[in-house]
Amino acid sequence: MRFLTLLATCFAALSASSASPTLEPRQRATVYTRCTVARTAALTFDDGPYIYLNDIVNLLDAAGAKGTFFFTALDRQFKWTDDCIYNTGAASRVKYAYDHGHQVASHTWAHKDLTTLTWDQIHDEMWRVEQALQRITGAYPAFMRPPYGNYNTLVQDASGVRGQSIVNWDFDSQDSLGASAQTSKNLYNSLANNNPNTILALNHETIETTAHQVVAYAIQRLQSAGYRLVTVAECLGKNPYQSVGQPSPRDGNWHC
Repeated sequence: MRFLTLLATCFAALSASSASPTLEPRQRATVYTRCTVARTAALTFDDGPYIYLNDIVNLLDAAGAKGTFFFTALDRQFKWTDDCIYNTGAASRVKYAYDHGHQVASHTWAHKDLTTLTWDQIHDEMWRVEQALQRITGAYPAFMRPPYGNYNTLVQDASGVRGQSIVNWDFDSQDSLGASAQTSKNLYNSLANNNPNTILALNHETIETTAHQVVAYAIQRLQSAGYRLVTVAECLGKNPYQSVGQPSPRDGNWHC
């Protein structure tokens, strides 16, 4: 009887040792909704690389300011001229922003609501645009913005596994909600009058009035209020990229 008890104990120990190991908890991404470096303002632009991108870059450059561009790769809801981030025009605009010292970051591949997707689908939306940005610029982004600002714990975990932080905003110019250029200007004016310590502003480069009316006003108004206009990475005291290398030569893999 003692032998049978001993045998059962050994069998239980053997079974426990051969069981699957406990997985380590996933590294959940930090979500930033405001800057942390005092008196900085980060102007961010979603949904490009659209045809107005270079105009925005030129306005920022002329003012000694920096911006952050959250790029998507294939977003037909905006009826892009080029449609795909790999097409010559779109890729050249991404490179233009990057070469001028502005931050480029992920807004996912096809602008889907990530909270409606599975773990594998979320990763697919993330890695494909990351790969495109790395091929075009040589840099691998450290930040991403989920479409519509929507995220859940699965999205946080996927971003964390990919070594990225999530960035949303604490001020919305409301351009994507149909606000007129004057309304967006009024919102920026009220923001500057309220004088918060930092600003993380949402804009959309796909909107003509934003690119050609609102951005110039926002730059002037915020600088006159004493803010330094910097990238998201700088306003958080972080690195904008996980790695920086050389762009890849254009080949058959450059397609959507």
